[in-house]
Amino acid sequence: MRANNILLLVILIGFTTPVFSDGKWQSLFNGKDLNGWKANILPESFTVENGLLKAHCKDPAKRKSHLFFVGNQENEFILFKNFEFEASVLCKADSNSGVFIHTDEEIRDDKYHLKNGYEVQINSKASEKRKTGSLYEIVDIPESPVKEAEWFKLNIKVVDKQITVSINGTQLVDYTEPEKPERSEKRLGRVLRTEGGAIALQGHDPDSIVYFEDIRVRRLD
Repeated sequence: MRANNILLLVILIGFTTPVFSDGKWQSLFNGKDLNGWKANILPESFTVENGLLKAHCKDPAKRKSHLFFVGNQENEFILFKNFEFEASVLCKADSNSGVFIHTDEEIRDDKYHLKNGYEVQINSKASEKRKTGSLYEIVDIPESPVKEAEWFKLNIKVVDKQITVSINGTQLVDYTEPEKPERSEKRLGRVLRTEGGAIALQGHDPDSIVYFEDIRVRRLD
């Protein structure tokens, strides 16, 4: 009886614990709660609404909140080096967000901007010149490839030093990081890391509401 119980426990763990080493797509969001995710600050910025992951940072000080995928490690990030990330995204009117890759929790200012990693922009704000699909401050897209408040598929792929970004199957970014990338003072951490880094979603400001679903990833190591 005890052996059977142990076997059942192993089977259940096998079904509930993502495996990121076989090149197969693995879901990061269960549509019910934020199990497997952790916010660096203002955790109320991220909620589940009608099966969707909602990013809405209401901080009056306009600090940026970021939701990191930690899997079943609770407080330690799962590092992704070579990988492919996909999500269905809906950006409400006049909203801003982003997906960070090769990142961590280190911040560079009192607004809690992340210091390290690349940001793939999600944006419908008229005042922001870097539109959805931009590799922020590296390869900027001046015109949005999607309409406001319409669902689109975001794909981010990292292989060695190459980053590609596609929206609804159309590739917008094909960037290869040079051996010695030139960065502004505040963007010195915007580089690919040898060991890889975390994946994080951004809650940008009180006026920005962005929804995510079908969030998944597969390793390409």
